[in-house]
Amino acid sequence: MTPFYRFASRGAIIPFLKLVSRQHVSGTENIPREGGFIAVCNHLSDLDSLTAMRCLVDEDVPVYSLAKSTIFDVPILGHVFKAGGQIPVYRGTKEAGNSLVEAERRLLAGDVIMIFPEGTLSRDPLLWPMVGKTGAARLAMRTGARLLPMGQWGAQDILDSYGGGFHPLPRKDVRVVIGETFTLDSFGTDIEDRAAVRAATAEIMRRITVLVEEIRGEKAPRPYDMHYDGDFGKKHRGVRKPDPAPDEQPGAVPVDRTGDEPESGEAGPGAQSGTEPGGPGVDDAESGHESGSGERP
Repeated sequence: MTPFYRFASRGAIIPFLKLVSRQHVSGTENIPREGGFIAVCNHLSDLDSLTAMRCLVDEDVPVYSLAKSTIFDVPILGHVFKAGGQIPVYRGTKEAGNSLVEAERRLLAGDVIMIFPEGTLSRDPLLWPMVGKTGAARLAMRTGARLLPMGQWGAQDILDSYGGGFHPLPRKDVRVVIGETFTLDSFGTDIEDRAAVRAATAEIMRRITVLVEEIRGEKAPRPYDMHYDGDFGKKHRGVRKPDPAPDEQPGAVPVDRTGDEPESGEAGPGAQSGTEPGGPGVDDAESGHESGSGERP
């Protein structure tokens, strides 16, 4: 952990989080102490990238996330991001793929990369994890890296990113559960195998969802799918449509129906969103700023 990273995280970000939240973390014994890995987590609020990263930083494990390039242009905050080694994502440009190339380079060098596989804040009206995008799976399949699943709940009560505003007081409880690491070895290494990549992505989201179920104490419904249920952006959360047929469930491997394939560039109900085969999609990581259990004040 570099001196600046330590200063930015422990001298500014973590004290701020302590002012607005009481963080409860379990599963810290599952955090690898050596080597690179990919941390994957659900995404409920523009604040929860910080709460997720804090769990690792508190354990002396520096983590780097992929952040929208515009954040790097913000006075002071942009400098903090640059100096802290976060990775800019230039969406919609020729440089868009560079962020995943850089993430892969750092991962292979032993760094820890955090990705929010949903690719954006959950649109689910019940705030359950959605169908994931494929970037995290492609990165893990290509590198053989371990994945560390994390589930969290509570940051949305502090910062409601759907227009509800910032509510720092009274302090809110934020709960994070860290699961056991796993690999995607059983899905192979061919990231051009679309069915394998979709299945691997569904497995990542399944493991995250199990952790969120543990926190919330209830069973999750089928994953919200922005291609099927709709995406209204941050104007308001989505509205669930009736559940599709079993073979069209989000994350399911599509049944071959001659003459019933979606047009090029479209995705049918339950299809994993992401780029075409050939490499991880940069939209697949919504950034952060962007054995033990414990409660952190």
